Amino acid sequence: MTWMTALVIAVCVVDSVTIAYDGSLMGSLNVMPAYTAYFHLTTTTKSLNTAITFVGAIPMAFVSGPIVNWKGRKFGIYLSALIQILGAILQGAAQNIAMFIVGRFFIGMGSGLATAAAATYVAETVPSKIRSFALGLYFTCWAVGGLIAAGVIPSLLQAAPSVFAIMILFFLPESPRWLSYHDRNDEAVVVLARLHGTSIDDPVVQVQHREIMDTLQYEKDEGKSVSIRELFKTAGNRKRLLLAVSLGPLTMLTGSNVITFYFGDMLSQAGISDSNTQLQINVILSAWQLCVAFSGSLSAEKIGRKTLCLASLGLATIFLYMVGGLTAGFGTSSNKAGVYGTVTSIFLFLGAYSFGLTPLTVMYGPEVLSYSLRASGMGLFLVGSKSCGLLVTFAFPYGFAAIGWKMYMINASFNVLLWIFVVIYWVETKGHTLEEIDALLDGEKRSDTPDLDLVQNGKIDFVVEERAM
Repeated sequence: MTWMTALVIAVCVVDSVTIAYDGSLMGSLNVMPAYTAYFHLTTTTKSLNTAITFVGAIPMAFVSGPIVNWKGRKFGIYLSALIQILGAILQGAAQNIAMFIVGRFFIGMGSGLATAAAATYVAETVPSKIRSFALGLYFTCWAVGGLIAAGVIPSLLQAAPSVFAIMILFFLPESPRWLSYHDRNDEAVVVLARLHGTSIDDPVVQVQHREIMDTLQYEKDEGKSVSIRELFKTAGNRKRLLLAVSLGPLTMLTGSNVITFYFGDMLSQAGISDSNTQLQINVILSAWQLCVAFSGSLSAEKIGRKTLCLASLGLATIFLYMVGGLTAGFGTSSNKAGVYGTVTSIFLFLGAYSFGLTPLTVMYGPEVLSYSLRASGMGLFLVGSKSCGLLVTFAFPYGFAAIGWKMYMINASFNVLLWIFVVIYWVETKGHTLEEIDALLDGEKRSDTPDLDLVQNGKIDFVVEERAM
């Protein structure tokens, strides 16, 4: 791994820490009596404070694709960081609930742009052999932000990762695919060489560059635009969009966000009502998720995306049923063994979820979307994802109040349907460049160059020839 590739991954990491800090921050604040008393919170205002970031993210997600297609992937990350800094300042300095909500709205806007821009940038920039690890780290490092928020809590600290992201971006190039699409091929091949730590005459660099140029030229010749409308024009494009958008319910409606935002309510139902104890458990949960998700990111290229998703979702569903059953049996009792069993089931659920679904959150979508669809498709993924998050944050507090543990059973049963969907519709993408994945979905490769892994592994000798660019 070159130093430039490491910096690209670093941008991905600090960007995700910002978003994660917000999620865990609200989980920590929601169990603090001082926070509840200061804003005189009810169930409705508690849900609004938590959910308002999703309200800010959804409209921004709609325009994130056009922004990063027009001005570049780096510009999108810059802009998202500035918006999140503004939101963190307003939230941290809030004198009343209205100011707090406005600050969180801006944070949501920034996150709606950040995920689309950063995921697209990383997918298009890092070498294919570490792409799954780099994209997996995006939401793996959610646990880093969660760990910081659980142990520290100050709202103003939320601006720090965005400041770091802006600093790192000064040293990084634009996406080589964005450069090639805008006919800046000389710059693109130099960027590829720097990312691989070699010269522009290296066969690996030449194969990848020509593969990118041929694929992008095909899309231009076919009249494919980078607009949102392109996502719906053909059956193949609609399938790509379905696969990318499926990550929304897979990651937001499988139960993890209930724990992230309302773990205090869950623990209270399980018989643990002391706020200090709840905060301590939250810190341990964040550390546990970080370790497991990191292992999943490292394993994604070996296991494969589809197998990883099925294993993670299947185990998480079993453990969520266990959380519901144990909460029903011991939630109102003083049986310590039952309470410990419930907490253990929560840990097991988050472990299963974190191993596969966490790293897959923004790994699979950018891979299955072709260049003309990638930024806009990730924007629509975010619309769906944030809408699912909005549903969870508003609906589950009332669900817990109305039917308690039965909400876990309903959620776990929904997960079974998602598992069946993955079995039927998902395709495997491991071991391919983005252009080779296009060929996998289209049934035809758009370049006459050999597959990159064959050249990298010395199975095919590729002679660099002069070619018009």
